[in-house]
Amino acid sequence: MSETADAPPTIEARLRAALPELTRTERQLAAHMLNSYPVAVLGSIASVARGAGVSPPTVGRLVQKLGFTGYPEFQTQLREEVGERLASPLAKHEKWAQTAADAHVLDAFAARVMENLTATLGQIDRDEFDAVAALLADRNRHVTLIGGRLTQALAGYFATALRIMRDDVVLLAAIPSTWPPVLVDMRPGDVVVAFDIRRYEPPVQHLVELARARDAEVVLITDRWVSPAAAHAQHLMPCHIEAPSAWDTLTAPLMLVEALLTAIQRRDRPAVMARLEALETIYSRTRIFRRSRQG
Repeated sequence: MSETADAPPTIEARLRAALPELTRTERQLAAHMLNSYPVAVLGSIASVARGAGVSPPTVGRLVQKLGFTGYPEFQTQLREEVGERLASPLAKHEKWAQTAADAHVLDAFAARVMENLTATLGQIDRDEFDAVAALLADRNRHVTLIGGRLTQALAGYFATALRIMRDDVVLLAAIPSTWPPVLVDMRPGDVVVAFDIRRYEPPVQHLVELARARDAEVVLITDRWVSPAAAHAQHLMPCHIEAPSAWDTLTAPLMLVEALLTAIQRRDRPAVMARLEALETIYSRTRIFRRSRQG
């Protein structure tokens, strides 16, 4: 996963970049760290080694290969990164208030959003994007969507638009008692799209884990720090979401959703257009929408 030009690489990014050069035991350790990042690396050097099934000296060697002088420096940066990942709205407000420019708030916010869009486009793999679009366009696969406290709105929008283009689309609430009927009908190869940005939400992660147990294909739309739900996702789409505000911006994830909708429509245009025509007939007969006046 790439970083922005003005930000140092995260520990997670360093781990992924170093993988090709590591020894077998170091790769085993790195895989353990990445599988449950950052939880797997928050403990002592002994506990990390024990969890990965390697020796403490292996942990020390890997940390040095990542560019740290030792485990204490590694842990210091890790805690700073975790703090950023889980930053509360109050903490975000304080951060931006201290660095606010003299520009008008509209200009400052818009400039940051455009930076986020550029950074997001720079790290979304095009082949991965095409693979996700193909999954969602496949009418033999049922699609289930879920979001968190703020991202449920994105999941709802995505589900509404998908239902216009195809059938078998379900939007789940983050209420586990409503999941069993959907999970029991979930077939191998069905698609789950989950939205999870900081502060990451256990219900979303739990649903993703349950879906993988049913052999579903999981698409995770998350932030650049990456939700822990990534441990169970086959398709990862990280977005940049920081803004000069107490709240993160959802502009980049929304752009990604709308780009996927466009790609899905183009992949199966005849079927999509036939469905739209059928819907328009029903809309006309039920007078759901008001006709625009012709000049």
